[in-house]
Amino acid sequence: MAKSEGRLERVLTAGAFAVTAETTPTATSDARALLDQVMPLRGYADAVNVTDGATAKPHLSSLVLAGMMMRDGIEPVLQYTVRDRNRIALQADLLGTGALDIPNILCLTGDDPKKGEEPEAKPVFDLDSASLIRLARKMRDDGQLNSGREIKVPPKYFIGCADAPVPLKPDWEPKALLAKIDAGADFAQTQYCFDLDICRAYMARLADFGVTEKLPFLIGIGPLASAKQAKWMDANLWGVSIPEPLIKRLEGADDEREEGMKICAELIQEMQEIPGVRGVHLMAPRQEKAMAEVIERSGILDDRPTMPR
Repeated sequence: MAKSEGRLERVLTAGAFAVTAETTPTATSDARALLDQVMPLRGYADAVNVTDGATAKPHLSSLVLAGMMMRDGIEPVLQYTVRDRNRIALQADLLGTGALDIPNILCLTGDDPKKGEEPEAKPVFDLDSASLIRLARKMRDDGQLNSGREIKVPPKYFIGCADAPVPLKPDWEPKALLAKIDAGADFAQTQYCFDLDICRAYMARLADFGVTEKLPFLIGIGPLASAKQAKWMDANLWGVSIPEPLIKRLEGADDEREEGMKICAELIQEMQEIPGVRGVHLMAPRQEKAMAEVIERSGILDDRPTMPR
């Protein structure tokens, strides 16, 4: 039985290779400008994540933008962090998600406020991400709030969790992922992974624990704008490893941005061959046009029914 009425769930259920992307709201009350920014992805991405206070900075409400995207034919994955809201506020917003027919959510911890522009802000962390997943499932499947009070019309959504493909120690076990599956996660999206060897080892280990049989994985990827950006990401983003040959390839290119898009399209094609990988999740802040072009170049949609542009 479908848990949402969304395209992302239908694509994964049908066994097709899914593609999601990401948009980041800014500090503006001009929602039309943000919709114009994400519009190039309509017809290319199965769903588009709307970040929630990324880098611990305030921006236009993600719930508002996601609702407007639904109205304009772009399916959102609404990200929820437990950093900023207690369980009362989270439940209110989850009901709002249902009221706006938003079919997907992604439950996250959230970036540390101390690393944002409001370091004095007090984080909430009333729940952790697995507890939020469990709460969202209870509201959807049992039609109850956390207190046990009945929800007259329960929300419908596909519940996502996050993870990061990293080099694994011999004794590593996916305990956090197994806890999220037990809590009710329906799909997973990961942090950037540009190293195919790491991706293969990660997916193989998950398969050893039966994780890939229970949870479809969309691996994080994105078009690199330059060698300088690639080096910064490799050095500063936790869990991100960019192989030296890719950096050298960018450095030797006449047009580094163009080369970065080629690399991304090639990696998507190769990821389709890795057992357990059920899709990709593209991330590139304010580069929605570039992500749409990469999706088209990769040929990822060629074997699927024609999607409206």
